[in-house]
This record gives sequence, structure tokens and C-alpha cells, in this order.
Amino acid sequence: MPAFPKAAREALSDTQLRRNLAHATGTIRAKRAAVVGEVGEWEELRLAGAAIKDNTLRHLDEHLLTLEKALTGRGATVHWARDAAEACEIVASIARQHAVDEVVKVKSMATQEIGLNEALAAQGITAWETDLAELIVQLGDDLPSHILVPAIHRNRAEIREIFRDKMAAAGRPAPDDLSDRPAELAGAARLHLREKFLRARMAVSGANFAVAETGTLVVVESEGNGRMCLTLPEVLVSVVGIEKIVPTWSDLDVFLQLLPRSSTGERMNPYTSTWSGATEGQEMHVVLLDNGRTRALADEVGRQALRCIRCSACLNVCPVYERTGGHAYGSVYPGPIGAILNPLLRGTGVDEQIDSLPYASSLCGACFEACPVRIDIPEVLVHLRSTVVDAHRSSPKAEAVAMKSASWVLADARRLGWAEFGLGVAGRALNRLGRKVMPGGRRALGRLPWPGSLWSNARDVPAPPVESFRSWWRREGRR
Repeated sequence: MPAFPKAAREALSDTQLRRNLAHATGTIRAKRAAVVGEVGEWEELRLAGAAIKDNTLRHLDEHLLTLEKALTGRGATVHWARDAAEACEIVASIARQHAVDEVVKVKSMATQEIGLNEALAAQGITAWETDLAELIVQLGDDLPSHILVPAIHRNRAEIREIFRDKMAAAGRPAPDDLSDRPAELAGAARLHLREKFLRARMAVSGANFAVAETGTLVVVESEGNGRMCLTLPEVLVSVVGIEKIVPTWSDLDVFLQLLPRSSTGERMNPYTSTWSGATEGQEMHVVLLDNGRTRALADEVGRQALRCIRCSACLNVCPVYERTGGHAYGSVYPGPIGAILNPLLRGTGVDEQIDSLPYASSLCGACFEACPVRIDIPEVLVHLRSTVVDAHRSSPKAEAVAMKSASWVLADARRLGWAEFGLGVAGRALNRLGRKVMPGGRRALGRLPWPGSLWSNARDVPAPPVESFRSWWRREGRR
């Protein structure tokens, strides 16, 4: 992916994309505002959610061991994955052990983060997305552009064409008379997916939360596809980021109030599935994923990003995201949270695209106001900008060289005097030039942008004064 400015410029030229985004985010914002307004103690819930997350992160090592003990005590197998490659290999090896060549998937940001579908495909294993929006993205050979609604950049007519053109190659074809009515599109997806649910022997899920004290994993969703994946296959593999832990069921209660209101604008999710260990007739595996999370945890300012419960509220209020969409961020985590989470997980100073993300913001603060766990995204953005600058100090850009030169000149009165003298000579030369080439003389010349300067392409650069203040004072101040 190119750096954000270039990708955003391309996205801004797509008027259909901007219309789709404006309509979808506006609708979600209105629904969220209505249900949040019903909760009188909403700010207290936000404070409680942030406090629970922060306390959990401070003792994350203890809670992880508690979770592992509870899971293994209930018949699950726990795997630890340091990075994406290890996590993908663990899932692929489980599939190979059971001679599985296809799996069904519950919508999972963690599996998208590690590129699980592509890794399985490289080993001859097909992964089918069963969430409606994820199915649209997969059939369209596309990328998700929103945390909650991955196909937010598509309208109904585009979805109808994807179904008509691509469904047959992946299984049951779409009806010949399929229209773009939402009910018909959902019905076509339901028939297409039903045969996959009934045929699959292995499923892969993520988890919205993991309750340490009981070894319970939790998935909230709106379509029922998650429930089908979690209960029907013989083998269930859950890939869970280590930051998804909450210590107790009472802690979970807070987040089950915050998440649905902030994400889908509902009082509660239609389907909340919980499972603790293996059930009769089913084999259960849990992959606890690091993949940069301990790096983020070590950052005293940035670690608050690990509070994130993936609600996408920050995306829906962000003026930058609304105009560029998620693809411009080059990651499965777009929008304001992606602008901080990607650099924290992967590090700064190693990739131009990642280094551009902390600048993909107006710092308006709307994301902080919307965040249900009070992540101060603007604070982290400013912090990450400083780390990007620090990472490139060994190979400074022109701006850094100019600032360092200015610091050297301004630090010594004698050097400053010589600089002022030189600018005065330049000012007199420009003054004479201005009178020759254009009416208005020096003043008009000072309003011209300096050629070759990116900074001055959008700014007026005044011509240097013909005399410095100190020179004038030496000459006039004694009178």
C-alpha cells in the first residue's frame, strides 16, 4: 500500500465511495446517539470500562495464566503465538491433522490481521467467510474498509452484481432474478452459506472477550452465522488477541453495555455466544496471539490503545475516515484507532506507509468523545508523530536540516548578526528586482511563492527585510 496521503488522494476522487460512506456513517451515528442518550450513567460506564481495561493490562501476565488454566481444565488446548506466522501455522497444522481442506469463519479482526485466509490458501485449505459483509468482501476479491461493516464502501447495486457474478464459482449461485432489495440479498447469502455450514468440519473464530476466571470466550454478532460456526463443526479454533481478557463476569457486564450501543446502535446484540472449554463431540483450540501487543503494552502513552473493544465508533465520527474510507489506511484496522494501533503493533521507522498513519488526522478529538473506553486517540497520535520523527533522525529530511541550521544560527549572537546582514543584502537585491519585473515593487514580490519550495506552493513567502531591527536600533536608537 502507498503512504496515506497518496492513497487518500485516490479515494477522494471516487465520488460513489464518498456518497456510500457519508450515508452509512451518518446512519450509524444517529442510531448510536439515540441509544447512548437513553443511558443516564453513560460517562460512568466509560470510566468503568477504561479502569477495568487498564487494571487488566497492568496484570496481564497473571490473567493470561488464569485463562490458560481455566481453559485447559475444561478440555481446551491452548496455544501461544508470538506473531502472525506462528498463529497461521498453528491453525493450518490443526486443519492438516484432521484432513480438513475447508473451514468456515466467524468474523474476526485478529484472523484478518494475521492474514489467515491467505496463509491457509497457500496450504490448499479454503477459508469461507460467513458474516454477510465479509462474504461480500471475499466474493468481490476486495479488502474490508470498516471494523464493524467491512463492506461499508459498497452499495446495494454493487452487492447485487457481486453476488450474481461470483457466487456460482464459490458454491450455490445467486437466483437469476435477484434484485438489490436488502431482504433478497440477505436471502441469497443465507442459502449460499447454509450448505457450507452443514458441510464444514472445522470452524475458526475470534473472540470479543475472554473471561479469565472461567475460561469463557464471548462472541457478539447480529446475524446468527457465528452461532452456526461455533456449534456445528467438529473442530473449533479461536484466535484471540491477548488484550481481549477481562478478569471476571462482572467486568464483562460493563462491556456488554458499552459495545452494542457504540457499534451497531443497539441496546444489546441479537446473538451473544459464550463457551467455556470443549463440548461433547467437539474439539476446541485457543490461540493466544501477541503479534506486537507486548510492544504496544511497553509504550506508556500508547498502551491505552489496547483498551479497544473494536466497536468502530471512532471511525463513524472521524471526518478523515468519512471522506477517504478504510482502504487508504492499508490495514484491517482503519480510521483513528488504526492510525494508532498499526504503528504500535508494528513499530515506527521501518515502513513509510505505517509512519504516515499518525498524520492521518485533524486532531479534532471527536474520536475520544465517542470512544466507549476513553482512549485518548489524539494524545497517542501526537506521541506517535514524535516517535516517527525520532526514528528518522539519523537520515533527516530537508525540514529537519533547516530547523537544525536555524538552531545553530540563533544560538549565537555573532552568527545571527551575519545572517541578518546576509538577509539584508538579499532583501535589497529582491527589492531592485521587484521594481524592474513587476508593478508594486518589493511588496508585490514578497507575495510570490518561491519556486521549487513545496512549503511555499500554498503560502506567501515575504521577501527578507532590507535591514534588521538591531541594525536599525544601532543607527536610530541613539537619536
